[in-house]
Amino acid sequence: MLEPGQFELNEAWLVFQLNEAPVSTEADGDFNVVCLMEAASLYILAIEFVPTQEPVADQVAVGLLEKGRFKGRTLPQQLLISSGLDFNSFKVHAKRLGIEFVLQPEDTLLPFTSEAKEGFKAHSGGDGVP
Repeated sequence: MLEPGQFELNEAWLVFQLNEAPVSTEADGDFNVVCLMEAASLYILAIEFVPTQEPVADQVAVGLLEKGRFKGRTLPQQLLISSGLDFNSFKVHAKRLGIEFVLQPEDTLLPFTSEAKEGFKAHSGGDGVP
């Protein structure tokens, strides 16, 4: 089982879906919230809202990684991606940046993601509406 204590700062970043239920807006429809987290500190580097009916686009993957690079002042050695995500864009860009791409079952990432997911759920009232 993976856990935060086994990583050094910026050794690995995680990408996962933060919300359980779609975030709904009247004007723009429903969204999923894709989160980029530093594995050792559990610090959320960036989030992006992705329309539920669309796959994670290249610009979302690039945007998350660039925001992470800006905040972390570096890139990680590994990118741990939740298998519950559409991960192709992340795989392509990780390879381009020289980052090892590691697909992980969602339950393997729970020691990292559970607190953030619970916090988002509490903040959004549990129904995806912040």
